[in-house]
Amino acid sequence: MSAVAPAGTGATAPTANGPIVPAPVFALPTLSFTVGQVATVCETLEESGDIERLARFLWSLPVAHPNIQELNQSEAVLRARAIVAFHSGHYRELYAILERHKFTKDSHGKLQAMWLEAHYQEAEKLRGRPLGPVDKYRVRKKFPLPRTIWDGEQKTHCFKERTRSLLREWYLQDPYPNPGKKRELAAATGLTPTQVGNWFKNRRQRDRAAAAKNRYVLSYVIFFHHFVVVLITNQMYNHDEFSWKSPTRYFLLENN
Repeated sequence: MSAVAPAGTGATAPTANGPIVPAPVFALPTLSFTVGQVATVCETLEESGDIERLARFLWSLPVAHPNIQELNQSEAVLRARAIVAFHSGHYRELYAILERHKFTKDSHGKLQAMWLEAHYQEAEKLRGRPLGPVDKYRVRKKFPLPRTIWDGEQKTHCFKERTRSLLREWYLQDPYPNPGKKRELAAATGLTPTQVGNWFKNRRQRDRAAAAKNRYVLSYVIFFHHFVVVLITNQMYNHDEFSWKSPTRYFLLENN
């Protein structure tokens, strides 16, 4: 009969056959999350916008999960993996997830935005400059949405009026939102934080361009007004009959 050392003591115990077998120092913890619990955690972290914690949670899931097949088909888990891949810049992994799995319509908006934004980012890196509207149109034509995240309906790439109105309201309060506000706006509008940031950036650029144009027009008006005043003054001063006339007398002379 063999003696067994208590678990956790780190001691060794002799066996009947003579060899000494080391007892485990401690029992390894096992994760016993169900697929539903994993999905709930993924959804909660996704809604909070805490991508780093979401990534750590996915990484901590055991490879040999008892329901690994079901876990790999969970939409919440797949969507979470896609989000982490997008924010990590692992676009090939993102594309593979989106192309190989069919998602419900509720997930389409967010996944479509990530698909397009990832391709935009790759195109910008390749060209070494920001993309204009025509460039983005060409990217969309070259990389159409996969049917796994698209129901076949034509999609407009302009924000809805409600979304634009909400963005404008926030812009008037703060043209430079911090990451937390961007995540809050993204949750309220259904956009990604990147899309929100790009909208604010483009709006600031348009406002600066409009302000510069207004300054130019104003300076031109002032210059033109000054030029007219000088011209009239010179004409009044150089008149044949008078060396100087008041504006009223000059007007009467010129119109008689």
